[in-house]
Amino acid sequence: MDSVENESTTGPLICSAKGCRTAAVWVLAWNNPKLHTPERRKTWLACEEHREYLSRFLGMRGFLKDVVELDVWRSASDR
Repeated sequence: MDSVENESTTGPLICSAKGCRTAAVWVLAWNNPKLHTPERRKTWLACEEHREYLSRFLGMRGFLKDVVELDVWRSASDR
């Protein structure tokens, strides 16, 4: 799994929704099939409030591959 991308390297991971400064709880794994190989996963982070909105945004474009709790994603990445 790809590592979680975020602008901040210190402090809590922040939601990817524009203007949101809330701590992330979810990882939305996605890829654009026109740009990325099928196994490639980009990540957005989401707080509880923006998880559905960001999931719909990616899903409508056919980009969304998985939605996983941040703690579960981190545990899987540590293996």
